[in-house]
Amino acid sequence: MSLKSWREIATPHRDVLEETFRQSEFNADLTAVHNGKAAREYQEAASFFDRTFITEGMRWLLIQVAQCLVGRGGESVIRLQSALGSGKTHTLLAAYHLATHQCSLTELIGIPELFGLAGLTVPSQVCVAVLDGTAHSPGQHWKHGQRIVRTLWGELAWQLGGEEGFSRVLDADATGTSPSKDILRELLETHAPCIVFIDDLIAYVRQFPEGQTLSGGSYDSNLSFVQALAEAANLVPTALILATLPEPKHESEGKTDCRRGMSALRTLEKIFGLGRTQALWKPATREETIEIVRCRLFDPVHDPAGQDTVCRAFAKIYADEGTKLPNETQEGRYFDRLIRAYPIHPEVFDRIYEDWDTLDGFPHIRGVLKFMAKAIYRLWKENNRDLTIQPGSLPLYDGCSRNDLTCYLPPGWEEVIERDIDGDRAETTGLENRDSHFGQTNAARRVARTIFFGSAPASVAAKTGIRGLDRAHILLGCLQPGQTSSIYIEVLARLVERLHYLNHSSDKFQDAIHFWFEHRANLRHEIEDRKLRIDDQAVCNKIARIFERMVGSATFFDGMHLFVSPAEVPDDSALRLVVLPPQHGYSREEPHLAFESLLEYLSRQSPQPRHRANRLIFLAADQNRQASMSNIARVALAWNSLLNDAKEGRLSLDPLQKKQAEKEFQAAQEGLPRIVRECYRWLLCPGQEASTDLSPTIAVFPLNTTTGTMSSEIERACIENELVLISWSPIHLRTWLKELYWTPKQPVARAMAFWEDTLRYLYLPRLKNRDVLIQTIRSGAISRDFFGTAYGYAEEEFEGFHLGNGTVQLDKTLLLIEPKTARAYENAYHPTPESVPPSQNSPVSTSFHGAAEVSTVMFTQLADQIVSALSSNPQAKIKITVEISTTSPVAEKDTRATTR
Repeated sequence: MSLKSWREIATPHRDVLEETFRQSEFNADLTAVHNGKAAREYQEAASFFDRTFITEGMRWLLIQVAQCLVGRGGESVIRLQSALGSGKTHTLLAAYHLATHQCSLTELIGIPELFGLAGLTVPSQVCVAVLDGTAHSPGQHWKHGQRIVRTLWGELAWQLGGEEGFSRVLDADATGTSPSKDILRELLETHAPCIVFIDDLIAYVRQFPEGQTLSGGSYDSNLSFVQALAEAANLVPTALILATLPEPKHESEGKTDCRRGMSALRTLEKIFGLGRTQALWKPATREETIEIVRCRLFDPVHDPAGQDTVCRAFAKIYADEGTKLPNETQEGRYFDRLIRAYPIHPEVFDRIYEDWDTLDGFPHIRGVLKFMAKAIYRLWKENNRDLTIQPGSLPLYDGCSRNDLTCYLPPGWEEVIERDIDGDRAETTGLENRDSHFGQTNAARRVARTIFFGSAPASVAAKTGIRGLDRAHILLGCLQPGQTSSIYIEVLARLVERLHYLNHSSDKFQDAIHFWFEHRANLRHEIEDRKLRIDDQAVCNKIARIFERMVGSATFFDGMHLFVSPAEVPDDSALRLVVLPPQHGYSREEPHLAFESLLEYLSRQSPQPRHRANRLIFLAADQNRQASMSNIARVALAWNSLLNDAKEGRLSLDPLQKKQAEKEFQAAQEGLPRIVRECYRWLLCPGQEASTDLSPTIAVFPLNTTTGTMSSEIERACIENELVLISWSPIHLRTWLKELYWTPKQPVARAMAFWEDTLRYLYLPRLKNRDVLIQTIRSGAISRDFFGTAYGYAEEEFEGFHLGNGTVQLDKTLLLIEPKTARAYENAYHPTPESVPPSQNSPVSTSFHGAAEVSTVMFTQLADQIVSALSSNPQAKIKITVEISTTSPVAEKDTRATTR
């Protein structure tokens, strides 16, 4: 079953729909009604009660009025004191229409039921007088026909008794002195039953200059009049005074003459505060305000069943979402609140009552009526289809609607709304246009409107100690049946990142995050500006420092080069890791940026071409993540610069902002190593397929970014994929020698020439260092299958020839001889028992004698081989003679030593 929108169930009053209401219509004017010049809704008793909700305070007052007028008791003086716009004058109007009604009481909605229970009625003729503090000036007289009136007591007498009544106070009016209590008592008795309405008297009294007398009397004479009148009314059973007073806070602020106003207010509170002469009226409660607004702005609900269905759907989704929403939504009575407030959501009234009503000068009920009338008109014209009117529904894009809120806020909020919250230029609108997921529900604007409505009043923090709304109340202001809270939670996170005036903070007591708008740009806006001023080199330097700390000294390579130019990478035999700059990232879809950068390193070492290209391996950032990595680095740099400026006094931060800046900087600092590790995940290794005339190929290997350290993972990838060889089998060395170096005419290769070639040519294996080649040669030299060794070749003889001996020194003279050639040479020049088969005609040798002149390099090898061969027979007796001859460069002297 589909749910109906609010516009299908409840219809606004005609003046709201047609926008024919005026601002003044929400500001009740007792004098205008008394003079017959008010709008019909206020002027006619039946129309007035038709659109008036009788609150508990109004009900009590009307019973007191009826009791007093018929002489059945009741209070003689009633003080109505509350905040501006809370319904004091509206309540006076209810009493005025009750006393002066021209129709039957049965035609006044709510009155028959009220008076029927109390068994009361109202006299058909009641005299009324209205003393409006804003109607006259104390320094100027006014006229009724030809009669000149100068004072409030003259006005009171004229309204109650015309010329006859005025004659009682003629002299007092002329001299500006207060009439006595007896004269006023006689005046009230003569015209009883009567009611004297005194509205906004402070506005009149505070105008008197201190110590001066005007035509309207003096400050003291007017206060004396009010006291005498109150005491006189107490003496007349069917006379009543109804007086309004502002709250002290409202009277004490925002006026140049507030000192006089406060003095008058304190005096009047005492006059109307004497227990024997007054009773105190109670303003409307929060729940009554809901009824007042609904009664004033909407016709009665014409589809109660639809209303019930919608409200139950709200109650169900609140129960389903559970703890994500405020605790009060889980109670059964919240459904009753939904019914009473419909079609407006209770959260609208809660935010007004708890937040906006705390603002100085905000007219309580009148302010709600003015704002909601314009908002409802705009929503109706825009064909709004929400199920209820929530904070997230409010049309802040409409200037007329939002002006009734921003007028109570400091300057600057228009820019906040237009840029961040609502309207064609707002960030929220742009986000919804780009992401249809959010646009379908206006999620971004609904969240921003809710936060603004619940956080803009500046007194929230002072009142509660907690700024803004928590996530639960944000969801309450947005979520409707048929939706899930996840979309609003998601968009809230996006708004925190994007909006310039949105702030958030963790509440350490409630373990919750609160969100609020301010009329000055948040630190994030400042950070965005600072990010734009940070150049790419600073970002690279920041990432490089993080990278160095992550890798440390435990590196597999002889050198690591971070974001340097090709000219800064040495062209030597060291194994080097080149970390490409972030902007030269790699992706499988777009590899060219990284590849082109890599080839530039391989091709030149400015100003000369690079010769040892096979000593370089490259690490590249993930192109799809490098922007995020660079952004976090910029964020960290921006927050750091902001904190430095605050520390040096170049920027002013309040404690909350300082705490936020430190927290954001710490978060960026801690998050950067992780994102660097995740981003630099591609190991690029140059190579060639087979021969030197082919273009380089680039093999790409992904790194595991979740285990181990970065340096250990790079080392693992290099070893497991044989990009770098830390050990090598001699069979592979023999294979390369046979393929590229040994030929039938030249079956010999220099070992150091092979090493140098591995440094240069990409098709050759990449050994970690020269020690790997040494170990490979020594391992192969022990066998007779891989190669022979020698240290020179002259006159068809190898110097220091060996086959099958692993004692080898790698220097520039070391030769590696093809195995067959080595064996043939051995048979021809250095036969051994293994290489020369025994002759059947020759006796077996039982002794050996040899002498040879050898170099110092060959001495050790020659001695090892001879001793090894001769000592193989345990019965042999070995005698070795060593003769050494040296020549000293200092004194030529032939020294001979013989050791036996």
